[in-house]
This record gives sequence, C-alpha cells and structure tokens, in this order.
Amino acid sequence: MTSTAIRMSTPERRSSCTAELAQVRPGSPISRDVALRLIRSGDDDLPVLLAAARSARDNFKPGVITYSRKVFLPLTNLCRDYCGYCIFRRDPGEPGAHTMTPDEVLAVARAGEKLGCTEALFSLGDKPELLFPQMRETLRHLGYKSTLHYLEAMCELVLRESTLLPHPNPGLLSAEWIARLAAVSPSMGLMFETTSRALLAPGAAHDNAPDKVPAKRLRTIEDAGKQQVPFTTGLLIGIGETPEDRVDTLLAIRDLHQRYGHVQEVIVQNFRAKPGIPMAHAPEPGQGEMLRTVAVARLLMPNVNIQAPPNLSAPYYEELLDAGINDWGGISPLTPDYINPEKPWPHLEQLRLRTESKGFQLRQRLPVYPEFVPALTARPGLLSEKLQAARNAEYLAKEEAA
Repeated sequence: MTSTAIRMSTPERRSSCTAELAQVRPGSPISRDVALRLIRSGDDDLPVLLAAARSARDNFKPGVITYSRKVFLPLTNLCRDYCGYCIFRRDPGEPGAHTMTPDEVLAVARAGEKLGCTEALFSLGDKPELLFPQMRETLRHLGYKSTLHYLEAMCELVLRESTLLPHPNPGLLSAEWIARLAAVSPSMGLMFETTSRALLAPGAAHDNAPDKVPAKRLRTIEDAGKQQVPFTTGLLIGIGETPEDRVDTLLAIRDLHQRYGHVQEVIVQNFRAKPGIPMAHAPEPGQGEMLRTVAVARLLMPNVNIQAPPNLSAPYYEELLDAGINDWGGISPLTPDYINPEKPWPHLEQLRLRTESKGFQLRQRLPVYPEFVPALTARPGLLSEKLQAARNAEYLAKEEAA
C-alpha cells in the first residue's frame, strides 16, 4: 500500500472518537453517522479505532484466521465492460485474449488437487458474447448457447471429475441463473464495488461498463439472498468514490444480509495502479485508508466474515489483522492472481507465520464458510456429497496441508 499524508485530529475530535467507540458493544453494529465520522477520522484516532475493530472480530470468531486454498480459473477474459482499473479483460484478437477449453479447466483443477486445494474459482468477463461475434463463434464451437451455459457446464465438470468445489464469479445474474449455478457450486460471488453512480460518468472508473450500474449489482445480490445462496461480495476502494460512498456501500450490503442472512463474506479490496490501464496514474489508497475502511466494515458488520487480500497490501499485509479481518480469502499455491498479476500470492508458510505472529491460528476453509455448510449438506445430490467429502467436523477443509 502507498503511504498517505498524516491526518491530524484535534484533541476535541479525538475525545469524541474515543467516546463514541467506548459506546460500541460487542456484536452490536454502529450507525451510519458514527461510521462516517470514523472513516474520516485522523491518524491519531486510528489506534483506538483498530482496537474497537479487533474487539468486535474477537467477539465474533476469536483466535482463528481462515483462508481458502484455490486454483484460479480465468474461464474467459473477454468482457463487454471497460472498467478503468481492469487489466484482466481483453477484446478478441488482443494479446493474451483467451477462453479456456474443458481440458484446460480440468488440468488446472487436477493439478490443484495435488496441492491440497479445495476451491475452483471461476472468474470471467461479463456476457462477452453480447458484444463480440468472435465469442459467439467460440461458444458455438464448444457447443454452448452462452458464456453462462459454458460456465455451468465447467462447474459441473470440476464437481464431477475432481474433489474441488466451484466458486463462480460471473458478473450480473438473473434469478434463474443463480438457481442453475447454485446446483453446481456451494457459493458464488459478485463484487458490489460501490454505490456511486458518479463513477459511470465519462472518463470515470465505470465509464462504458454497463454491468457496473449499482442497482443492477444489488439486484443480483438480493436475488441470491432470496434463494439462500451463500454469497461473497465487497467494495473496491480508491476508484474515485468518496468516504461516504464507502460507508453507503457497506450499509447496502449489510441491509441485504440483515434481510436474507446470505452474505458469507465481505471483501475490502484496494485499487492498485498498473501500467496499461486507463487509471495507471490514479493514486492508490494508503495504508491508513485501507485499515480505516476495514475497521469500519468490521464495526458496521460485527458478525460477518470480513476479508482483505494480502497480496494487495504486501509487504505489510499482517497489519490488516489489526483492523479486524478474520479471513485472508483465496490463496493459490498454483495459479497467479489474474486480476492483479503483478501482485503474487504470499507463500502459504509465510502467511501462516505472519498470522501466528499476531497470535492467531491459520486454518484452511472451503469456498463456502463453515456456518453455511450444514444447510447445503442437508440437501441430497452430488454437491452435498462432495461437500461432505471435503469438510471436517468443524465444517472447514478436511485435509489441511502443511
């Protein structure tokens, strides 16, 4: 993370922050007004804010930090959205443009099995066939009507032919497609990213990205809730949003979770600049900004799993533990982070040592969090059988490699 200018607080403001945080009760979420004051607080206030977030995390899940050992499957990097921060997407014919074949998918899954992985993370561009005739031809050659039909088949292939559990991130989904993918994957995800419609403006981060309209993304998350699908979502910070937008994004996620109870994980992901993207020279969020946002996320949702990617906060990613996360997300011993290829995953042994240095035990979970596993295994079928085979008595991953 980059550093930011020191933000000083007045003694009166520090006293106010301390007093507000003293009123926080473990397990009780803070209000929007308090969250807005805390996310704008100065560096002098950061220690007391982090202490409150740690207390909330320890009340929720003490002593253990989890992660998911995964393979990253970029099913296709063709995408109809042109986000200013994305280096993953390609147009047909561009260097690196690729749609994986079934043989490639299965080869990666089986290689991941040998390394103790339990998650097959499918990432892909949003409905590229709606924009590109080349993708329609690729799908026709493969024998599928759409990218989502192909994704469904590849999730089923991995589920049937390996011990890995699919976790698809396919973009916007209808209620019908949520139901179809839920039959072949225990969990799925969509980054909400932000409530800010201002980022849809010309030249902003979501200019020419039709699938990044906030209301559409919220609808997908809500439809997953109505079907009780364990769902991963989160916010992306540093793409032009305001501190108020960050709080409102977290509140929108919290509101849906309070209604449906299906949000298994909230990711706080920080923008990282890269050569070759429209936002190559945009400022990155600083360390204090990231810690502040994570801490506020924890205090807004004290009983929800909060995650932040360690590779995007290297080399000092263990400091995220001070802000109240209880999970590191997916870590791959095999495949790179195709979304941020310049930021390698930490070695699992190094992750374990840094986690233990903060007083925690590192445990491997499945792509679906333990508290959501019993409901899934209660349903008959292949997915339930595969989950039963993969989980231990605590509903974490059965085989935890050293």
